[in-house]
Amino acid sequence: MIRIVRQFRVEILLFLILLACYAYFPPRWADWNQNSRLNLTLAIVDDRSFQIDRFVANTGDYAKYNGHYYSDKAPGTSFLAVPVYAAVRPVLQTAPVQRFIERLGSSAAFGETLRPGGSGLATEKVYFALVLMIVSFATVAVPSALLGVVLYRFLELFGLATGWRVMIALIYGLATPAFPYSNTFVGHQQVAALLFGAFWLVFLIGRQRLSPRWMLVVGFLLGWTLITEYPAALIVAGIGLYALIVLPDRRWIVGAALAGIPPLALMMAYNFAIFGTVLPVGYKYSELWQAEHQSGFMSLAGPNREALWGITFGVHRGLFLLAPVLLTGLAGFVAWWRAGVYRRELAVCIWAVASFLLFNGSSVMWSGGFGVGPRYLVPMLPFLAFGMGAFLAMWGARWQARVTLVITGGWSLLNVWAQTISGQSFPQYQPNPLLDYSLPELAAGNVARNLGMALNLSGWSSLLPLALFLAVSITVLFFVIRGSGMTERADQPVVRARGVAG
Repeated sequence: MIRIVRQFRVEILLFLILLACYAYFPPRWADWNQNSRLNLTLAIVDDRSFQIDRFVANTGDYAKYNGHYYSDKAPGTSFLAVPVYAAVRPVLQTAPVQRFIERLGSSAAFGETLRPGGSGLATEKVYFALVLMIVSFATVAVPSALLGVVLYRFLELFGLATGWRVMIALIYGLATPAFPYSNTFVGHQQVAALLFGAFWLVFLIGRQRLSPRWMLVVGFLLGWTLITEYPAALIVAGIGLYALIVLPDRRWIVGAALAGIPPLALMMAYNFAIFGTVLPVGYKYSELWQAEHQSGFMSLAGPNREALWGITFGVHRGLFLLAPVLLTGLAGFVAWWRAGVYRRELAVCIWAVASFLLFNGSSVMWSGGFGVGPRYLVPMLPFLAFGMGAFLAMWGARWQARVTLVITGGWSLLNVWAQTISGQSFPQYQPNPLLDYSLPELAAGNVARNLGMALNLSGWSSLLPLALFLAVSITVLFFVIRGSGMTERADQPVVRARGVAG
């Protein structure tokens, strides 16, 4: 019982560390991708309509049909934010909050982050930004921090010590492209949390550690995934096949399928109400990027070397150049396969990574516009990070592996944070985002808007509250792990179980 309590403390601290880092940097303003989704949420709550005519001026990501404007995005993210915004809207309309919005609009620290010659911090802009911050926190940041805890728990599969599992969860959450999208109002991290959470639940059900009734939750999670990011259907299919193989009672597959129907029915009703078809055709009516959308099949023109190189090792958007620590996940897959254990779970992870690499490498829009790294790959990242557990189970005792992890992890952390917190927008088309954009912006003290600025701190000094919190919380976490005897391996590492390790 004492050990369970101490484990729970570790999970709470891990959750709070991740959540603090995510929430400290609110979503970027004037981001078409986010604005398009929030416009739909505002239209549903404020206007009882799917038409975003009243808000369309803040985005170029829209569809025009029969003289009206609509979001051209998958609606899952917007729908998820509707109850959140509906709940806080009455509070936001109160006089004290309105006075706070006015004070925020006159903040000198925030004013320094604005573009010279721009329209300034009008009250309606601050209101929009505040709503964006609230709904993104509730629907993206919180699930993303919970995903870190799920990854920490699932890593028990490899018999790793608590310290190693915490390290992998923190590396995934803070030193990969998961970090910049963990408080960004788009579907990437939501989908990552839904998919990996569903995978973990199926594993527990298959091992009879959870009731089969949890398959109803799995079905709903996967159904909501499909209406949030359409390419996620690839990983959904992999998890569905995995469930079909490992479940002791396959009748619950039918229950899961039925539980996935309500989200899909909601999306079909939404599309039918707008476009007269149940199919997701929003991009067909987008006014911008039509050449790209009409290339091949909805921008998919087949795998090409430029795209595949660009999303892996390219300077502009290469995942493994941005976060080379993820290469240890690929090495972990090899060790895992050689061990010959839990190969069904390994197959799901390999499929998630390979299918998304091939999908993104087939798109003419592979670079993703404004972003940190290849943002379309974000949903596969927890599956790749999971492979780091096998890497450490196999080689974690060797100093070479530890040096590799320190060097690649340190570079990944610095690179990801530099590109995430520099300037007031993510890098866009710079050939080398780190050298051409992020480092010059940081050298000039142009730090992304953050909660420290609400205390009238500006530039680098605005990061001091977060730095203080992290120093205290990580110190406490260290002593909780050390003081509870959780620095040794929990069980025999499964990757070493058949004598694979040297």
